[in-house]
Amino acid sequence: MRIVVQRVSEASVKVDGEIVGSIDKGLLVLLGIGEGDDSKDLDYMIDKVLGLRIFEDENNKMNLSLLDIGGELLVVSQFTLYGDVRKGKRPSFIDSAHPDIAEKYYLEFIQKAIDNGVKTEKGIFGADMKVSLINDGPVTILLDSKKTF
Repeated sequence: MRIVVQRVSEASVKVDGEIVGSIDKGLLVLLGIGEGDDSKDLDYMIDKVLGLRIFEDENNKMNLSLLDIGGELLVVSQFTLYGDVRKGKRPSFIDSAHPDIAEKYYLEFIQKAIDNGVKTEKGIFGADMKVSLINDGPVTILLDSKKTF
């Protein structure tokens, strides 16, 4: 699994001109599911995202997690995180999981966040989405469950 995490003061996602998910202070998560990802990858990623200490404490140091601040989460599926452009200039997506598998893990990720008490909003899997955000910091973190970076 690959995730782009952005610390936001607000974020939203629209489908067909309608807002389908929006949050205030928290994290925007762009979630890509790769071929061969499994429940261990999912557990690793949800633990990592919810525990990332990227919010400021009283001393203005990044020391608090989403759980610590009671922040919100917006999760958007993003198969293009597996776009491979090492050869040529047109991305290959052969490392992306099949949509049926990817959607299953996408929905499980969201449910695990909710189960941890996090207000969680989402996009619509497979839809053409328009994502808006105000990146706070800016703070952007890349995560990979296989730890390739």
